[in-house]
Amino acid sequence: MHQLLEDKHGRKASYMRVSVTDRCNLRCSYCAGEGCNFIPHAEILRYEEILDLIGMAVDLGVEKIRFTGGEPFVRKGFADFMVDAAVRFPTVDLCVTTNATLIGDHVARLADAGIKRVNISLDTMDPAKFEHITGHDLFHAVRGNIDRCLDAGMKVKVNAVAMRGFNNDELPAFIDFARDNAVDMRFIEFMPIGLDTGWDDSTVWKAEDILNEAKTLADLTPFDNGSGKQNGPARMFSIADGLGRLGLISPYTNHFCGTCNRLRLTSDGNLRTCLFSDKVYRLRSALRHPKLGIKRVERIIRLASRHKPMGHELLERMPAGQGVCRTRMASIGG
Repeated sequence: MHQLLEDKHGRKASYMRVSVTDRCNLRCSYCAGEGCNFIPHAEILRYEEILDLIGMAVDLGVEKIRFTGGEPFVRKGFADFMVDAAVRFPTVDLCVTTNATLIGDHVARLADAGIKRVNISLDTMDPAKFEHITGHDLFHAVRGNIDRCLDAGMKVKVNAVAMRGFNNDELPAFIDFARDNAVDMRFIEFMPIGLDTGWDDSTVWKAEDILNEAKTLADLTPFDNGSGKQNGPARMFSIADGLGRLGLISPYTNHFCGTCNRLRLTSDGNLRTCLFSDKVYRLRSALRHPKLGIKRVERIIRLASRHKPMGHELLERMPAGQGVCRTRMASIGG
């Protein structure tokens, strides 16, 4: 029996976000920034390597894997890879985060393979705004693919980055969307991640401000799953007479570092233990080394996990007007 991954603060790592590419078919400025350079193909982990790393992580206590990008479906063969992962790891909670522009043709197959949950990024309910921020007129494609996922029996979480000056005037539309559809409509505070994203404190549409306004638009009840506490970082609220729920994630104003259980594997084979830190542990070279391989990688991951920082301490030391992490979100994998 392998010893589980635990850091110096007593937090156990049970959730790994796995980026399969840093490329995306959309150009959202807060994610990609300006003038970004993509990781060369030779430096991207092969699917077989990712499966080996997942297998090792599962042996170390990881129970949930979320595949991310960039946009994961832009990588050739990604849907086949997800099916392969579901077959190889039938007891692991496998899910995916996507912009939902390309998932449509794969929904039924993924659902049949046992992929039960999908997170979909959608920052606006206005097609014109969608085209403005992403550079593509694909709002209706995304909206249709949300319905396809729901029709296939998937649990759908829709994530919007909460940004003043962009979507803070759309809360009524978001509330109506959650009321009329069986989705979790979640707002994530705009985070100081990456350079040239336009972030500063004034652009953060804070969770408490969202909640106070939402209470004037709907009858909200804090969701209790029976354990007396929330699952994960989102505070969830049921909407009276609604099919869906409202969620608030506040990494900037009300951190949840004390219960963080996440590790992040980037598409080029680096391990990141905290979203707010640029510290990386390089796994790819060890994994591909003929005399080192997966055993050395396990040692690196154990060391990295042991020294996982408290992200809010990094936020508190953040220089005024600057991001806490210089790496763009698309390269990290969210």
